[in-house]
Amino acid sequence: MTDIQALLMVVIMAGITFILRYLPFAVFPADKKTPAVITYLSNALPCAIMGMLVVYCLKDVTFFSGNHGIPEAICVILVVILHKWKHNSLLSIFVGTVVYMLLVQMVF
Repeated sequence: MTDIQALLMVVIMAGITFILRYLPFAVFPADKKTPAVITYLSNALPCAIMGMLVVYCLKDVTFFSGNHGIPEAICVILVVILHKWKHNSLLSIFVGTVVYMLLVQMVF
């Protein structure tokens, strides 16, 4: 890839990013009320995405062979308890990820 091609790719990606960031403001101006379907989606999609990520992360785990599934189960329980206790998604996800990495690298 030449320097011109790389520069052209960066300019195109920057333009597309700018358009995608500007598009919601153009479609839904500040002086108009946001449509109900958009408000519903803004409330429902974060939970749906988190659920989909949990399913994706646990889809290949075999809980009944060897020690596979033990670090995952420990971390899922930890994340649930921590989230119920602190009500902080970032903290729950961060601690769960760190504990999982420590368990996989040092214990199992």
